[in-house]
Amino acid sequence: MMLPLYCVDYLKVAADGAYITATTVFGAMRGLETFSQLIYHRPDGGLAINEVTGLYDQPRFQYRGILIDTSRHFVNLHTILTHLDAMVYSKYNILHWHIVDDPSFPYESYTFPDLAAKGAFDHEHIYTQEDVKTVINYAYERGIRVIPEFDTPGHTQSWGAGQPDLLTPCYANGQPNGEYGPVNPILNSTWTFLTSLYQEIDNVFPDNYIHLGGDEVSFTCWESNPDIQAWMKKMGYTDYAKLEEYYENNLIDLVNKLNKSYVVWQEIFDNGLKIKMDTVIDVWKTGWEKEMDAVTKAGYKVILSTCWYLNRISYGEDWKSVSNTCSCAA
Repeated sequence: MMLPLYCVDYLKVAADGAYITATTVFGAMRGLETFSQLIYHRPDGGLAINEVTGLYDQPRFQYRGILIDTSRHFVNLHTILTHLDAMVYSKYNILHWHIVDDPSFPYESYTFPDLAAKGAFDHEHIYTQEDVKTVINYAYERGIRVIPEFDTPGHTQSWGAGQPDLLTPCYANGQPNGEYGPVNPILNSTWTFLTSLYQEIDNVFPDNYIHLGGDEVSFTCWESNPDIQAWMKKMGYTDYAKLEEYYENNLIDLVNKLNKSYVVWQEIFDNGLKIKMDTVIDVWKTGWEKEMDAVTKAGYKVILSTCWYLNRISYGEDWKSVSNTCSCAA
């Protein structure tokens, strides 16, 4: 489900009425939003709007998104729908739903029900597939796409609760230490599981894109595991970034077979992984100016997510430091 780039060809407000000409229905919706924001209250309590001889409205960027993280902080369905309404006011068109992560797996999978049953905070903090459908339909009616993120191979601690043998056992002094690291990429069972899960995700989330994550993958656990070490030696790998590259390219091939396009976090690019040129790189770290320059010069499409981390809240006028240092776009 790909919404076209909206274009309000013409908005006019005159004594004999208001006129909106748009290329698509989504353009007409944005035009009505612009029209509503031109209305103001008169001192006598009435409503008025200034004459507009001709207003042309077109977005500078195709991707105007907001990310919500529902693993670290569960957001109920009503709040998500209210959030979508708020996005309309500023003409955002992408909801990046970072739906699962280390702390919790709140997505209800029909194929693997234990992922939520054992990986969510509790049975009340789960999005059913009907909830997901409600969000997607509600968003679409407002000209907003929903792009899900299922971040792997790191940020998957909650996955391991409901899917045995998915995560890599960590070792210390030659023995398992009871801790687990990223997804174990060397097991056939891993790829059987991921194939089935992403097939379900493809059926549930109709957007052309899926965010595959790939950020903050620690190699420490992989390095400690003797089975990983033996497999690396057999493959001729001496660098654990090559193991990460093996994982990501296999995952991308899997998603390609579903006719999905994909987004990954910037670490995939920064670690020098050889990835396909249709991969979209999501930049989120500081130093974004140099990163954006490097990624675009390499020929990749890019999303800039560095700015406006709304969870970075302190007392005082935070917005001044943010608005003066970066202008977010994609």
